[in-house]
This record gives sequence, C-alpha cells and structure tokens, in this order.
Amino acid sequence: MVTDTRLQINTGWLSCAKRSECDHFDCRPIEHDISLLVIHNISLPPGEFGGPHIVDFFAGKLQPDHHPFFEQIYQMRVSSHLLIRRDGEIVQFVGFEQRAWHAGVSSFQGRTRCNDFSIGIELEGTDNDAYSEAQYKSLVHVTKVIMHNYPAISLGRIVGHNDIAPGRKTDPGSSFDWAQYRQQLG
Repeated sequence: MVTDTRLQINTGWLSCAKRSECDHFDCRPIEHDISLLVIHNISLPPGEFGGPHIVDFFAGKLQPDHHPFFEQIYQMRVSSHLLIRRDGEIVQFVGFEQRAWHAGVSSFQGRTRCNDFSIGIELEGTDNDAYSEAQYKSLVHVTKVIMHNYPAISLGRIVGHNDIAPGRKTDPGSSFDWAQYRQQLG
C-alpha cells in the first residue's frame, strides 16, 4: 500500500512503484498527449489472486502449461502502466510517457485508439469480487499524483475499461465502488 506522502513521478515512473519493465509498449503518436485514465481489472488464473502470473503475462513470459486458461492468452502482447495488487502494492510496467497496450479497440468522446492518450491502471481483482481498502488507498493516492502531473486528466476523464470498450469489456465491474473512489479524490 502507498503510504509515502512524497510520491512523485520522475521521467514517467512512480517513485514508490516496484518496477517490472516489459517490452509491450511503444511511443505515443503525439508526445505529451495524456488526457485519460482507464481503470481495469485482472486476475490470473481468473478469480485467483497473488502469484507471479500477471507480471509474467505482461512480460510475455506466461507459461501455457501452468494453467489451462494460459493456453488461450500466453501469446498475447498486452501491458498496462500500473498494477495495484490486493495488498496495495504498486507495480509499474511502462513509463507514463510511453503507450502501454491496455485498451484495445476503444473510443472516448469520439476519439478512437485510447492507448494513444491514456494511462492504464490494472487492479488485481474481478468484476464481482470487492476490491480491498488497500487497493483503493493506493489507487486514490496514485490518481492524485497522476492528475497533478497530467492536468488534462480531470475527474470526467477517469473511466472504466467498460466505458471505452462497451459490449467488449466489463471491467472494473460492478464490484468497483466509483462513488467511494471519486469522493476520496475530492
């Protein structure tokens, strides 16, 4: 969980995050065009928490023989900027100035290709399991720092994956407490 009140972003990286850099990113088409924050969820295997599988997935090192579900996804090249684990630990895979591959086919306010202008945060969880208080605390703290460093991200430009890919994605799901999150952002 984030408790450091001096949390800051240096050259696109959070000072308190565990770094687990991956190769699944590229340059943004318009530099300094960061104006959207997208909240996701992930659990690997589905519905199970903890372990190395999410990090392995984003690093392209997921082993297909470790779980039957992994056979379907191990060759996918996806990433996120951040992962917030159940205990509030923050892992950063891609610097914010780079384009992570988290949104897929997406659109926000008529603009497509949301990866081009967004930051993606994965919460370790599922659509239907409540997120932990430690996750909310870390998410709120990180969101405030992101909004300070990227002022084009306003409260109205913080969305769920389901909002930018309706009918295709459902995360962060009904278990995510948007009212609590927005209230804590002030």
